[in-house]
Amino acid sequence: MSKGTRYTPEFKQEAVNQVIKHGYSVNDVSERLGISSKTLYA
Repeated sequence: MSKGTRYTPEFKQEAVNQVIKHGYSVNDVSERLGISSKTLYA
């Protein structure tokens, strides 16, 4: 059984920056990046 996808620290930081610095919603960012909103919150 797979343990899931691993994301680079840079990918994670950019995803968070899109929400915090640029003001996009978590749902918008997660859809654009192809990840679940739960993953982004984690």
